[in-house]
Amino acid sequence: MGSSILSLIIFILALGGMIFVHELGHFLAARWAKIEVEEFGFGLPSYKIATLFTWQGTEFTLHALPLGGFVRPKGENDPNIPGGYGAASPWKRLVVLIAGPLMNLLTAVIVFTALVANEGIPVPGSVRIESVAENSPAEEADIHAGDIIVSINGQEVTDIEPARSLIRENLDIPVEFVLNRDGELITIIAMPLSSRIAEEGALGVGLNYPTRPATLIESVQSGVTITGLQAAAIVSLPIALIQGAIAPGEARLIGFKGIYDLFNFSVQEDVTSRQEAAEEPTASGADSAPQPTNFTISLIGLLSVSLGVFNLLPIPALDGGRILFTLPEILFKKRIPTEWENMVNGIAMLLLIGLMVFVNVMDFINPAQIVP
Repeated sequence: MGSSILSLIIFILALGGMIFVHELGHFLAARWAKIEVEEFGFGLPSYKIATLFTWQGTEFTLHALPLGGFVRPKGENDPNIPGGYGAASPWKRLVVLIAGPLMNLLTAVIVFTALVANEGIPVPGSVRIESVAENSPAEEADIHAGDIIVSINGQEVTDIEPARSLIRENLDIPVEFVLNRDGELITIIAMPLSSRIAEEGALGVGLNYPTRPATLIESVQSGVTITGLQAAAIVSLPIALIQGAIAPGEARLIGFKGIYDLFNFSVQEDVTSRQEAAEEPTASGADSAPQPTNFTISLIGLLSVSLGVFNLLPIPALDGGRILFTLPEILFKKRIPTEWENMVNGIAMLLLIGLMVFVNVMDFINPAQIVP
């Protein structure tokens, strides 16, 4: 029960924080562009509980639904109101629109930078036992987290995929592992089992590269790189689906319940890993102790990237769709009639709401399967 409550609190804070950061980007950009902002709401637009304070013409309010926030600029849909969003130049409107998704992507860079700074930089050339599953062949054979694989059946191991291939090629057969445990070479016999499902792994181990501490520059560079790779993966997802590289079930949309389920799994795994690390005797050396997982912070980074990229997609009612309406004015000095833009965005918003309702209902009818 305690873990579920913790998961719910982290889910609300994380998702609400991502939405709030997005809207804060719009707000700061609007202030920079000297566009008046009538309201900055804490929580999704709903019943207004209270007005917290007013600052330079902006009313800061608290709303009933606690997830995130929203910004209501003056003259958002009317170019005839002086000092409003609609009356601003297309370049200023473009900056305001981009600022929200950009803040989400910047958040992802910060999150992944912190993650790399904490976990270190992988060092290829050897393979480390990252984790050992309970009641697995690896645990029964006394393989420990932190062990470095030197060889499998006499074949030197320097990379993860060859190590996995050697394990898969020897199902239900005793396999000789030479391991480096705190500088001492030991030989262990373990039997990978074909009866174990793919998600469990035939041997029951998680493999990774050893790590070294990362410098500040390396951490930031890695944070930017990981964010870019995640964004590229999201953009290329439709192509991967068409080509059959990804199964439709692995790329389905999820709603609030699906996101909560991901947080619940991540929080439980992180809590469990920290309990195991605290309980593991460290007399044999700190390198042999199980390493705590960081699934929750990784999930926050991934969702920040997803929110930023999704809002940049050229879909009406989203920031990307609104950006499309500014391009003709920038390129050809001709503005699309505001009535057309408002109508298209209004219809698209209704369709998006319908899609959100469908996705959230499907979360209960056919929950997404979370694979460890």
